[in-house]
Amino acid sequence: MKLDRLIGILTTLLQNDRVTAPMLAEKYEVSRRTISRDIDTLGAAGIPIVTHQGVGGGIAIAEGFKLDKSVLTADELSGIIAAIKGIGSVSPVSQIERTLDKLGANSVVSLKEPVVIDLASYYKSQLTEKIELIKHAVLEGRLIEFDYYYEKGQSRRCIEPYFVIFQWTSWYVYGYCMARHDWRMFKLTRLWELKELDETFMARTLPPNSRELGTHFKDDINLVALFNSSVKYQLIDAYGLDGFIETAEGLWFEFGFTNRGYLISWLLSFGGKVKVLEPVDIAEEIKIAAHEILANYKQDI
Repeated sequence: MKLDRLIGILTTLLQNDRVTAPMLAEKYEVSRRTISRDIDTLGAAGIPIVTHQGVGGGIAIAEGFKLDKSVLTADELSGIIAAIKGIGSVSPVSQIERTLDKLGANSVVSLKEPVVIDLASYYKSQLTEKIELIKHAVLEGRLIEFDYYYEKGQSRRCIEPYFVIFQWTSWYVYGYCMARHDWRMFKLTRLWELKELDETFMARTLPPNSRELGTHFKDDINLVALFNSSVKYQLIDAYGLDGFIETAEGLWFEFGFTNRGYLISWLLSFGGKVKVLEPVDIAEEIKIAAHEILANYKQDI
């Protein structure tokens, strides 16, 4: 867009003593003639731009000119930059660079923000493609279709997408599932063969608290377990200092869980350093899993 390019050119001029038209043309992927028209537009808007001919010449802003920097404080701008860089970890690089370019006009804060936010995963390129496709589908009001892998197996789903959300260290898409005739949350790392369909949909009214991930899952499995004190740091890492009670026997842990399969896997990751007290059926399933693990190594014992 022309406005984006004009802001970008102005930012570049503010950050550099002098630039050339070919450099600007290459940076913003337009012709030199377009850059000349943009420079004229900035001049007409009251920006005192001067050009220097000959060797070492170029385009510059008249010495002494400054923009009003009172709109955002340094802390406010710093926070915005950190957030943009975080989104940049799962967005096309050129898009984020253009945004940061514009913010760079406020030189009261350095773009070298000390807070690093990385929202990507091991599958960064695929994740970026998924987010961009879903964003486009949401804005265009188009259905999306994909293969989804979950505890019960695999199924092909078609949904009306409404938004993408990052929470609990993972990315999700929230939408209305055509197969279940209900609202559902789908984890992007379990979602593959994603396609945007030509078919459009009329937006529905979103349910209350739809953007709060916790409202989509019920903590109906109440776990009571005793952990060995040696894994204290792991419980702190996952549930904080108040997530357990230290006793003479070990670490008393009580918490509600939603996904039974995840809970079993999580408990097994502690090996013999946890004993499940409740529910009884979870304790029995842990015993069965332990016997199966032992059977895999029986010949080696």
